[in-house]
Amino acid sequence: MIPTLSIITAAHDRIRPYIHHTPTLTCQTLNRVSGADLYFKCENFQKIGAFKARGGVNAVLSLTPEELKNGVTTHSSGNHAQAIAYAAGLVGTKAYIVMPRTAPQVKKDAVRGYGAEVIECEPTLEARESTVERVIAEHGATMIHPFNDYRVIAGQATATKELIEDHGPFDVIMAPVGGGGLLSGTALAAHYLAPKTEIIAGEPEGAADAVLSFKTGNIEKAPYIDTIADGLLTNLGDKTLEIIRLHVRDILLVSDPEIIAAMRLIWERMKIIIEPSCAVPFAALLRHKERFEGKKVGIILTGGNVDLGKLPFGSN
Repeated sequence: MIPTLSIITAAHDRIRPYIHHTPTLTCQTLNRVSGADLYFKCENFQKIGAFKARGGVNAVLSLTPEELKNGVTTHSSGNHAQAIAYAAGLVGTKAYIVMPRTAPQVKKDAVRGYGAEVIECEPTLEARESTVERVIAEHGATMIHPFNDYRVIAGQATATKELIEDHGPFDVIMAPVGGGGLLSGTALAAHYLAPKTEIIAGEPEGAADAVLSFKTGNIEKAPYIDTIADGLLTNLGDKTLEIIRLHVRDILLVSDPEIIAAMRLIWERMKIIIEPSCAVPFAALLRHKERFEGKKVGIILTGGNVDLGKLPFGSN
């Protein structure tokens, strides 16, 4: 069942002791650059460095003792992996995390740092899923999907719930879209708490599956995969697609140079660390300034887990 407001509120109450109520920052320079009144919800300051802590903790804390007995498993390029590893530690169970071998080393190290076992696989969805199936067969672990799980979606919705309660209402709230867990939760929270607010997503041109799925109503694959936004490479699921088509107004595409420029602008002007995937909605806003001019816009800054040895800014 699609999470109701009472389910999202219960999720917030459940996870509140284990997450940060993250700050919302503003920046007059970025307001001038964009022509909009911007409020950045800083999930880069969240536990594990990303919003994924919310959904992961809610999902794990929602499991029964029987479901927790043999541990939990998931597949993720990084942030959901850390979230499940962190949450498993809270309840004292084992976590088996399947990660593509190409995932940033900083994220692999962080997952191991939370006490989880990392199992590497080839960087394809098929490899991820088959490796998780093997883990389940070998260990009896309970699978927690990275995004296509209503418990995860309800947890992710709490970021926008906080944003609206702290600083709402907004004309627009923006989030990036990969598998759609955050975007679904964002859309649901706004639907219940601020129904006049438009929800608009940003997506990389080099992983443009959600925009196609949004139009056709079917789960589509991206025409090609080539983007710096490594956290947004996954296709939507049936649960996230349904919610997105019901409650999201639009999905806007951005190029990698636009993502890098937006990322750099936030680093330089706000003095905070964000990862490339995190910069995508701000990049979309800058690409379509006329659409947001004069509006009050909330932007979910999703995470700050960056490999500092591989920054995309160059030396200039």
